[in-house]
Amino acid sequence: MGTEKVVDAVLFDLDGTLTDTEKYYQTAWPEALKHFGYQMEAWMPLELRSLGRPFAPLKFKEWFGDDLDFGMVLEYRKGLMEELIRKNGIPLKPGAVEILKWLRENEILTAVATANNYERTKRYLEQIGLFSCFDQIICANMVERGKPAPDIYAFACKQLGIEPERAFAVEDSPNGVMSAYAAGLKVVMVPDLTEPDEELLGKLYARVDTLFEIRGLFS
Repeated sequence: MGTEKVVDAVLFDLDGTLTDTEKYYQTAWPEALKHFGYQMEAWMPLELRSLGRPFAPLKFKEWFGDDLDFGMVLEYRKGLMEELIRKNGIPLKPGAVEILKWLRENEILTAVATANNYERTKRYLEQIGLFSCFDQIICANMVERGKPAPDIYAFACKQLGIEPERAFAVEDSPNGVMSAYAAGLKVVMVPDLTEPDEELLGKLYARVDTLFEIRGLFS
């Protein structure tokens, strides 16, 4: 890899980036809304990818009005997600294990920066055997604002003891990209459900097809 590292750390989003679970949310959100008598348009769940508080509740208010109880919908959606995971497991994205192993071998710090809470993140990572692969686990409930605000990535860099420009942030969705970009990290996108538009491309350090291709950014 040479004597000079491009970055000192790689921070990963979880759903849709390391795990192929974002598709579960695209099913669970509409089902949860339907349970409470609301109809979601097909494009709406895509806008919710990695969207944290206070932004998600505001988005639901914008879409469905003040009468919707976001907390109840969220809890119901969490139950649907647990059922989907019990039924289908947590599939990994191609190259997830390989890139984490390669980064560890090359003494690059690693972290997860996710919209999930810590308990759920730890449980999922242990289930897929990746919990011990990370130097830090940073979750949305550790900061004031979730993605697309920069809080979670700024906090992650502080916890790792590095400057933001010395880190890659690996994301699959627009909200995640905007969060990392606003925090000053070099953003690498591995598209999952949608490709980046022209505006989003302007915020990217790189766009790769699979996680293991991140290795090529160090050469």
